[in-house]
This record gives sequence, structure tokens and C-alpha cells, in this order.
Amino acid sequence: MNKKNTLIIKTVSAILFLSAIYSCKQDSPEPVKEYDKSEGVFICNEGNYTYGNASLSFYDPENKQILNDIFYNANDFPLGDVCMSAAIKDSIAFLIINNSGKISVINTNTFKHIATISNLTSPRYMCIISDTKAYVTDLYNTNITVINPSDFTITGSVAVGKGSEQITLYKNFAYVTGWSYNDKIYKINTDTDILTDSLTVTKQPNSICLDCNNKLWVLSDGGFDGIPGGQDTAALTKIDAETFSIEKIFKFPSLEPSPSRLTINASGDTLFFINSSWSSGEDDYKGIYKMSVNSGKLPGNSFIPADGKLFYGLGTDPANSDIYVSDAVDYIQRGNIYRYSSNGTILDTFRTGIIPSFFAFKK
Repeated sequence: MNKKNTLIIKTVSAILFLSAIYSCKQDSPEPVKEYDKSEGVFICNEGNYTYGNASLSFYDPENKQILNDIFYNANDFPLGDVCMSAAIKDSIAFLIINNSGKISVINTNTFKHIATISNLTSPRYMCIISDTKAYVTDLYNTNITVINPSDFTITGSVAVGKGSEQITLYKNFAYVTGWSYNDKIYKINTDTDILTDSLTVTKQPNSICLDCNNKLWVLSDGGFDGIPGGQDTAALTKIDAETFSIEKIFKFPSLEPSPSRLTINASGDTLFFINSSWSSGEDDYKGIYKMSVNSGKLPGNSFIPADGKLFYGLGTDPANSDIYVSDAVDYIQRGNIYRYSSNGTILDTFRTGIIPSFFAFKK
């Protein structure tokens, strides 16, 4: 093959690659304007790892309207590589861009970019503590980063020794899961930014929430075959937040389940999570599971069966307990969102960007 033909092939390949990255923008030409509705849902679409095609969507549940690629359309530059999660404070949204090592700050009404918080390692989740303090967890950094959400500056760190994942608050303490190859829940004094205690739970605690009885619930996926120390059976752990002691461990029936995305309803008395598998596994048990915080055992059947869908993200509206579930489809094409009422009735379905994974509720 001569150099001219080689150059043509490379040029065509580059064009096809760029077209694939920005296909969501072409699919969603909605004009961006001042969107001053008080309620709505931001949806973080991870995009494909290392492709830089993460995107942000906004859903209006009242009118059942979905706006896709709102960040790109409002700012004319891409969001970055893997939009992991988001946190909202007043009219400001903090978008955690994991593989880009940054946080993009936008106005929640105009979707316009305000600032970028850079020099992070592999940020995962952000928890706003006060007007001047927020914690940002990190997959690879052994410290939790402390940020001032008012002026968008990094102000300090909390040493925990390993990577960190989700955060929930109780009184003046933050409780943080240590997910990847980890088995710890960290207790941090939010006044002093000092780690005061830790608790060992089942391997790979991926999500955490606080119920109406001031009990912490931690969902651990148990890891997968071949990880350091071997795979463990997944479990849901109930912890008393006041004493920071384990009250009960609900073990899953086999090594097959790898549950994730633990969340809780508006009244704090009902848990929801995705049950799936690291492998292809049997589809019979896969889906969304529902469990009362007063239950003495894990639910036996799914509340919302997967029925062949690849459930990936899960969120509950803190105002009315509507359930939002994402279907990543094949991790390549645009994903689907299913919105259900708290009793499991389907209310709406729509498409977003590639790999929708996180729901941030604007109130």
C-alpha cells in the first residue's frame, strides 16, 4: 500500500472516530436557554472510558421533556472523560469528571460553565458539608480532597490511607465507603477534617445511605474472582450511626450477585438497589430490589425485573420517591432511562447519552 492510500485511510478513520464521539450532539439539537424551573433531574452520562465523550442531560418530569448534551450545547466544548456524578448547591452544579481528574462547575439554569476545579486524581463523588466545605472522594488518591464550594478552591485533604467512594452525613460526621479492593467504612469529623474511626465490613462497600432511624446501610458487592484476597459473598450491612457498630449483616445467597447503587426513598424507610452480576449469570434474579429498613431478611424477588435490560444507574427522587433506573444497553450506544412511581408503575421512558449512571435532583 502506498503512502497516499495510507494517508486517505487514516483520514477517513479519524473522521469516523470523531463522528462517533459527537454523535450524541447530532442526535440532540435542542437550543439552550435560561431554564428556570425549580425542579428537574440532571443525568450524568459517563461516556466511553478514554474517549472523552461524557455528556450531561436534564429531565423535566412535569412535562416529560429530556434535554441531551446540555453542557456541550451551552458551552461549545466537551465535558470530558467519564462524568461520574454530580452535586448541587443552590443554583450551582458540580460535575465530577473522573478520568479527566477535574470538577466542572455550571449554573443549573443556563447550564453555562462557571469554573473548573483541577489537579484531582480520579474523583468519584462529592458531598457538600456547608457553604464553605465539601468532600470529594477519589478512587486512587489515598486522601479525600476538601473543597470550598463557594470559591471553587481546594482547601485541604483528609488522609484515609486508601481510595474512597460514597459519602453520607450524620451530625458532624461523614461516613465514607472504601470501595475498590477495600472493606472499610471511614468516620470523619467534619469540623476538624480528621479520620476518627473505621469499621470493617464485607469486601468492596460501594454505596451507603442513612435511614429514618439513624441507621447506616452499606451495600458491598464482594468483589469478583481474581481480586487480591479473593471474592467474598455480597452483603448489606446495618450500622448504628450513633455508636458506629454493626447491628446486622444480610448476606446474599451465593457468590453470583454483585449488588450496587443503594438508595433510599423520601421518608427514609425503604431501600432500593440494583442486583446484577459481574458475569453474564442468570437473568432471573436481576433487577431493582426493594427492602424495608425494618425487614429481618433480604428480599427474595425483584421489585422491578431487569427483563433483559442492563440496569446500571439508580436514583430516587427525594421529594416524591419516584424511581429512576438507567439501562446502559451495550455500553456503546445511547442509554435508556425508566422512571417509575414508588409503587413500581412505569411513568416515562426516554433516551440520554452513553452509559447514563447518576441522577442529581434539582429542587
